[in-house]
Amino acid sequence: MNNETEELQLAGFCLGDNLFAVDIMRIREIVIPQKLSNFPLRNNSLDGMINLRGQVIPVMNLRAFFNMPPRDGGTGKLMIISVAGHPFALAIDDLDDVISVSLKNLAPPPELVKGVGSEYLIAVCLYSEKMYLVLDVDSLFVTDDMHQYCQHSGGGVQ
Repeated sequence: MNNETEELQLAGFCLGDNLFAVDIMRIREIVIPQKLSNFPLRNNSLDGMINLRGQVIPVMNLRAFFNMPPRDGGTGKLMIISVAGHPFALAIDDLDDVISVSLKNLAPPPELVKGVGSEYLIAVCLYSEKMYLVLDVDSLFVTDDMHQYCQHSGGGVQ
Protein backbone atom coordinates (compact mmCIF):
# COMPACT_ATOMS: atom_id res chain seq x y z
CA MET A 1 0.00 0.00 0.00
CA ASN A 2 1.18 3.52 -0.78
CA ASN A 3 2.21 5.57 2.26
CA GLU A 4 1.70 8.87 0.44
CA THR A 5 -1.36 10.83 1.45
CA GLU A 6 -4.08 10.58 -1.16
CA GLU A 7 -5.66 13.88 -2.14
CA LEU A 8 -8.97 14.83 -3.65
CA GLN A 9 -9.42 17.93 -5.76
CA LEU A 10 -12.65 19.76 -5.03
CA ALA A 11 -14.31 22.70 -6.74
CA GLY A 12 -15.76 25.03 -4.13
CA PHE A 13 -18.84 27.14 -4.79
CA CYS A 14 -21.15 29.47 -2.90
CA LEU A 15 -24.86 29.34 -2.24
CA GLY A 16 -25.51 32.44 -0.16
CA ASP A 17 -23.16 32.34 2.82
CA ASN A 18 -22.73 28.56 2.52
CA LEU A 19 -19.70 26.94 0.92
CA PHE A 20 -20.14 23.65 -0.91
CA ALA A 21 -17.75 21.54 -2.95
CA VAL A 22 -17.90 18.75 -5.50
CA ASP A 23 -15.26 16.38 -6.81
CA ILE A 24 -13.64 18.22 -9.71
CA MET A 25 -13.70 15.03 -11.79
CA ARG A 26 -17.53 15.27 -11.92
CA ILE A 27 -17.46 18.73 -13.53
CA ARG A 28 -17.52 19.08 -17.29
CA GLU A 29 -17.45 22.87 -17.39
CA ILE A 30 -18.75 26.11 -15.88
CA VAL A 31 -20.94 28.35 -18.03
CA ILE A 32 -22.82 31.61 -17.62
CA PRO A 33 -26.62 31.31 -17.38
CA GLN A 34 -28.50 30.97 -20.64
CA LYS A 35 -32.10 31.31 -21.70
CA LEU A 36 -34.08 28.48 -20.11
CA SER A 37 -36.86 26.46 -21.70
CA ASN A 38 -39.43 25.20 -19.22
CA PHE A 39 -40.38 21.59 -18.56
CA PRO A 40 -43.96 20.51 -19.24
CA LEU A 41 -44.08 18.97 -15.74
CA ARG A 42 -43.78 21.22 -12.68
CA ASN A 43 -40.75 20.51 -10.51
CA ASN A 44 -39.58 22.66 -7.60
CA SER A 45 -35.89 22.00 -8.18
CA LEU A 46 -35.64 21.92 -11.96
CA ASP A 47 -35.61 25.39 -13.49
CA GLY A 48 -35.78 24.18 -17.08
CA MET A 49 -33.41 23.18 -19.86
CA ILE A 50 -30.59 24.87 -21.72
CA ASN A 51 -29.18 24.21 -25.17
CA LEU A 52 -25.41 23.97 -24.81
CA ARG A 53 -23.76 23.54 -28.20
CA GLY A 54 -26.66 21.44 -29.45
CA GLN A 55 -27.03 19.34 -26.28
CA VAL A 56 -30.18 19.75 -24.17
CA ILE A 57 -29.26 19.88 -20.48
CA PRO A 58 -31.67 20.07 -17.51
CA VAL A 59 -30.90 22.78 -14.94
CA MET A 60 -31.27 22.04 -11.22
CA ASN A 61 -31.66 25.07 -8.96
CA LEU A 62 -29.68 24.15 -5.84
CA ARG A 63 -31.17 27.07 -3.89
CA ALA A 64 -34.68 25.70 -4.51
CA PHE A 65 -33.51 22.15 -3.81
CA PHE A 66 -32.16 23.21 -0.41
CA ASN A 67 -35.18 25.49 0.32
CA MET A 68 -33.09 28.66 0.19
CA PRO A 69 -34.53 32.00 -0.97
CA PRO A 70 -33.87 32.97 -4.61
CA ARG A 71 -30.63 34.78 -5.35
CA ASP A 72 -30.91 38.51 -6.01
CA GLY A 73 -30.09 39.04 -9.67
CA GLY A 74 -30.87 35.47 -10.77
CA THR A 75 -28.54 32.54 -11.26
CA GLY A 76 -24.84 33.27 -10.97
CA LYS A 77 -23.28 30.40 -12.90
CA LEU A 78 -24.13 26.95 -14.20
CA MET A 79 -21.90 24.02 -13.25
CA ILE A 80 -22.25 21.27 -15.84
CA ILE A 81 -21.79 17.87 -14.19
CA SER A 82 -22.19 14.27 -15.24
CA VAL A 83 -24.64 11.96 -13.46
CA ALA A 84 -24.95 8.38 -14.70
CA GLY A 85 -23.41 9.50 -17.99
CA HIS A 86 -25.97 12.30 -18.48
CA PRO A 87 -25.17 16.02 -18.27
CA PHE A 88 -26.98 18.18 -15.73
CA ALA A 89 -26.47 21.83 -14.87
CA LEU A 90 -26.38 22.95 -11.24
CA ALA A 91 -27.35 26.58 -10.76
CA ILE A 92 -24.91 28.07 -8.23
CA ASP A 93 -24.25 31.58 -6.97
CA ASP A 94 -20.53 31.72 -7.71
CA LEU A 95 -17.34 29.69 -7.76
CA ASP A 96 -15.07 29.87 -4.74
CA ASP A 97 -11.84 27.98 -5.34
CA VAL A 98 -10.35 24.69 -6.47
CA ILE A 99 -8.77 23.00 -3.48
CA SER A 100 -6.70 19.87 -2.89
CA VAL A 101 -7.66 18.11 0.31
CA SER A 102 -6.03 15.13 1.94
CA LEU A 103 -8.52 12.30 2.33
CA LYS A 104 -7.62 12.12 6.01
CA ASN A 105 -8.86 15.73 6.41
CA LEU A 106 -12.37 14.87 5.25
CA ALA A 107 -14.76 14.30 8.14
CA PRO A 108 -18.04 12.43 7.80
CA PRO A 109 -21.07 14.69 7.86
CA PRO A 110 -22.54 15.01 11.34
CA GLU A 111 -25.42 12.70 12.07
CA LEU A 112 -28.28 15.13 12.35
CA VAL A 113 -32.00 15.04 12.56
CA LYS A 114 -33.52 13.60 9.40
CA GLY A 115 -34.64 16.21 6.89
CA VAL A 116 -31.84 18.77 7.29
CA GLY A 117 -29.94 17.68 4.18
CA SER A 118 -27.01 15.70 5.58
CA GLU A 119 -28.07 12.82 3.32
CA TYR A 120 -26.76 14.89 0.38
CA LEU A 121 -23.25 15.21 1.82
CA ILE A 122 -20.23 12.96 1.43
CA ALA A 123 -18.07 14.83 3.90
CA VAL A 124 -17.21 18.10 5.56
CA CYS A 125 -13.76 19.59 5.21
CA LEU A 126 -11.89 22.56 6.62
CA TYR A 127 -9.56 24.33 4.24
CA SER A 128 -7.89 27.69 4.91
CA GLU A 129 -10.27 28.28 7.81
CA LYS A 130 -13.30 27.75 5.56
CA MET A 131 -15.76 24.90 6.01
CA TYR A 132 -16.89 23.17 2.83
CA LEU A 133 -19.84 20.82 2.65
CA VAL A 134 -18.86 18.18 0.09
CA LEU A 135 -21.94 17.27 -1.95
CA ASP A 136 -22.82 13.76 -2.99
CA VAL A 137 -23.90 14.77 -6.50
CA ASP A 138 -25.56 11.41 -7.22
CA SER A 139 -27.82 11.70 -4.15
CA LEU A 140 -29.31 14.93 -5.52
CA PHE A 141 -30.91 12.91 -8.29
CA VAL A 142 -32.56 10.12 -6.32
CA THR A 143 -35.39 12.18 -4.84
CA ASP A 144 -38.98 11.41 -5.81
CA ASP A 145 -39.14 14.56 -7.97
CA MET A 146 -35.98 13.66 -9.85
CA HIS A 147 -37.10 10.06 -10.28
CA GLN A 148 -40.39 11.32 -11.75
CA TYR A 149 -38.48 13.66 -14.11
CA CYS A 150 -36.18 10.84 -15.26
CA GLN A 151 -39.10 8.51 -15.92
CA HIS A 152 -40.84 11.13 -18.08
CA SER A 153 -37.68 12.24 -19.86
CA GLY A 154 -36.31 8.76 -20.54
CA GLY A 155 -33.27 9.53 -18.39
CA GLY A 156 -31.36 6.75 -16.75
CA VAL A 157 -30.92 8.00 -13.19
CA GLN A 158 -32.02 5.34 -10.75
